[in-house]
Amino acid sequence: MTTRVVRSQERKSRRLKVRFGVDDLSKMAFLGNASVEGAWIITGQPERVGTLLRICLYLPDGEEVVVRGRVQWAKKIPPNLIRLSKNAGMGVKFTRFESGLSVFSDYLTTLRY
Repeated sequence: MTTRVVRSQERKSRRLKVRFGVDDLSKMAFLGNASVEGAWIITGQPERVGTLLRICLYLPDGEEVVVRGRVQWAKKIPPNLIRLSKNAGMGVKFTRFESGLSVFSDYLTTLRY
């Protein structure tokens, strides 16, 4: 049985480059979808549930958004199967924007889905 997550904001799907890590931005991944409250990060190296992360999102115009967040769920998939899986990676709830909140919010409003 699956549990449906109710979100207060609609997630927008967009594939953006992401770097993340516990202390540094040492791991690279891609954004699956996002809102100003959280994101789905597609990675073969998800962190454990509850882990606090530092995340840098690279917007298409070159802007960088730096945010802190907590891993809400994680699903590890072998790297060669990531493209075939619909849920590979981890869901992160944003806890604090270090920079770029208004830029990120404006970017999300330009997206249709």
